[in-house]
Amino acid sequence: MEYLRDPAEIYRRSFATIGGERDLSRLAPDHAALAARVAHACGMVDVIDTLVVSPNAIAAARTALQSGAAVLCDAQMVAHGILRKRLPAGVRIECTINAPETTAHAAALGTTRSAAAVDLWDIEGAVVAIGNAPTALFRLLENIDAGGKRPAALFAFPVGFVGAEESKAELVANSRGLEFATLPGRRGGSAMAAAAINAIFGNPEAAS
Repeated sequence: MEYLRDPAEIYRRSFATIGGERDLSRLAPDHAALAARVAHACGMVDVIDTLVVSPNAIAAARTALQSGAAVLCDAQMVAHGILRKRLPAGVRIECTINAPETTAHAAALGTTRSAAAVDLWDIEGAVVAIGNAPTALFRLLENIDAGGKRPAALFAFPVGFVGAEESKAELVANSRGLEFATLPGRRGGSAMAAAAINAIFGNPEAAS
């Protein structure tokens, strides 16, 4: 079978296709880089049309990570999708979904492990990536409403048929002053959330 094998050329053509099908020049450079990477992660350029990105989301995340903040993830799939070589040295990527105390805390709260895991985050000034559970996003917003600590930036891409659309709509309607990026509707996923983190440093033309 004849097919393209050169990884650098595959990568180059992928982003060339995205740029050919959507005009990224209308977006701020940071927003364009995030949009291209999210589209690349899911193979759907139309997500670029509906992404919601606050003006300083990428800059706030970049500053936080350069200062040594951690990346907090709702799912191991998000954590494993983040390219560590793109992050400053020493940045921690953490996911508490499998922490020993998470299951008991979830049972006590009567909620999912994903939501309970949020309570274990040292969230002040961190960068949050949610790519799976709507309940994690709802819990984060509830904690902020209760006077809890706040992340430096939030990349919210929960996915699914129950709660995903609603949790992201709540964030867009009332950001609580957070710097954030999200994809309204049912679509999302760990690959998109990881791609958003990967967009913080470097440009999409650089090989991964």
